[in-house]
Amino acid sequence: MLLSVVLQAASAIGLVKLGGGIGIGLAAIGGGLGIGMIGSSAMEGMARQPEMASEIRVNMLIASALVEGPVLFSIVACAFIL
Repeated sequence: MLLSVVLQAASAIGLVKLGGGIGIGLAAIGGGLGIGMIGSSAMEGMARQPEMASEIRVNMLIASALVEGPVLFSIVACAFIL
């Protein structure tokens, strides 16, 4: 019984590594899209109200850090799988 479970796990190791690689890729794509949208909106806001540029920039950096935190966590979690 135990041997069959071990053999099944050994044969599925390729799928586990594939899943980890796909997870890292999706996390990177999601983080890039999120930060890109934040930057786009910030640039648009600064163009509309130049006097608020410094305040918008600070809020953009905080939001970017909040987006990047879970992305880094998921990349590290997927790297442990590999």
